[in-house]
Amino acid sequence: MGNTPALLTGIKNNMHYLAERQRVVAENIAHGETPGYKSRDVARPSFGALVDGGPGTVATPQVQLTQGMRSLGAVLPAGAGNVILDTDIVETKPDGNNVTVEDQLMKMGEIQADFTAMASLYRKQLGLLRSAIGKSGG
Repeated sequence: MGNTPALLTGIKNNMHYLAERQRVVAENIAHGETPGYKSRDVARPSFGALVDGGPGTVATPQVQLTQGMRSLGAVLPAGAGNVILDTDIVETKPDGNNVTVEDQLMKMGEIQADFTAMASLYRKQLGLLRSAIGKSGG
């Protein structure tokens, strides 16, 4: 797969990101009434490495749990590293939960639209590749 065009690699990476984001948003919705639950999101990946001669990726700061943090009950969320606390919060309930189901459903709509766009780009790119090598795009 070393000869995969950068555009297809970028589309694949973005689709993986969108699938992970959909999973996290669905988890937020499921915890909409869980006291103390904090809404999460997925860090947007850097696609700079796909640009020829580009600077590559910029490392995202990662939280490392110390033993002291663990002794206080801190845990990394599932998928730690790319799952982050959601910064687009409009309210926090008295029980500490900050999930707003309406906002999460809006994010699901964005994810669906982005995934549809990526699937369309993928199909078009494959059609162009088929045309370039002389195969019918049926």
